[in-house]
Amino acid sequence: MNDSQNDRPFVFGPATGVGSLPGGDAREAARTATGSFEDFPFLPELPARGPGADMIGRTAGLLVEMYARVEPSGWRLGDRPGRDTRRARSWLGEDLDALEEFTQGHEGPLKVQAVGPWTLAAALELRNGEAVLSDPGACRDLAASLAEGLRLHLAEVRRRVPGAQLVLQLDEPSLTAVLRGHVRTASGYRTHRAVDRQLVEGTLREIAGVQEDGPVVVHSCAPDVPFALLRRAGISGISFDFSLLTERDEDAIGEAVEAGTRLLAGVVPGTDTPLSDPAGSVMGVRTLWRRLGLRPGLLAEAVTITPACGLAGASPAYARRALAHCVRAARSLADNPE
Repeated sequence: MNDSQNDRPFVFGPATGVGSLPGGDAREAARTATGSFEDFPFLPELPARGPGADMIGRTAGLLVEMYARVEPSGWRLGDRPGRDTRRARSWLGEDLDALEEFTQGHEGPLKVQAVGPWTLAAALELRNGEAVLSDPGACRDLAASLAEGLRLHLAEVRRRVPGAQLVLQLDEPSLTAVLRGHVRTASGYRTHRAVDRQLVEGTLREIAGVQEDGPVVVHSCAPDVPFALLRRAGISGISFDFSLLTERDEDAIGEAVEAGTRLLAGVVPGTDTPLSDPAGSVMGVRTLWRRLGLRPGLLAEAVTITPACGLAGASPAYARRALAHCVRAARSLADNPE
């Protein structure tokens, strides 16, 4: 977003999901995502349905004038839309139909997710089998295609849920690997060169620009999230696995909060595990706040509580419990910031 959009008041909800849920029933997933988070629902993703419902295939289906198909090694760019593209678009249509059904009259934030340009470039293959990441020109073309696809997707969601204030989440789990040159080549013996940080930042800024009237969040459940780079790229919120933070991250987090960046803190485990009491789940957030010397009253204004990552690997019962736990944990944080 540009500066004027960053200045526009926008109220994030206190808790939301990351994106993926278990199972394959679009209506049940939409009911869960909207029923759990009346203040901040999200468009669920159901990767258990198979290729085209996974996060790479789903976003590949959004691309404009670029198409991908499933090969044994993963998703590969091709010349024309095939059955894999049609399947991805069909499942997204089902998900949007279900979301529309369960968001009638919704006014307020609504989050939609897509894979960001750098994780997509690291995952999609060129015709020669190497990652798009290996070719700077192909990276530019992919980013342009993604930007146009996201613009059309956001317009479609606005048409279906006209009262919503859309939040666009870009999933970038490979971002740190791209920046550090850790993405492996097709042979597995080498790694692709690290991408220049300014190029990474500029591309993210361009993609974020498609969201003209709302915030953009970047999600990564990998270690060493580049908080400062994302803030410079104009990203409004950063979604991360809170358990992976280290002392190295703290200054960047403090600067981000003071600059108005929203933190989507993943404090609830993404796979089946016994859950602590809600206050215990956010104890680390309170402790970090104190260490950074931030005002306790700012907590609820600056933090949204989420699972640590997507819930596709969880049981359906645990996924429902985890989402409800996020809501209770966020309430605990707001009621007792100290």
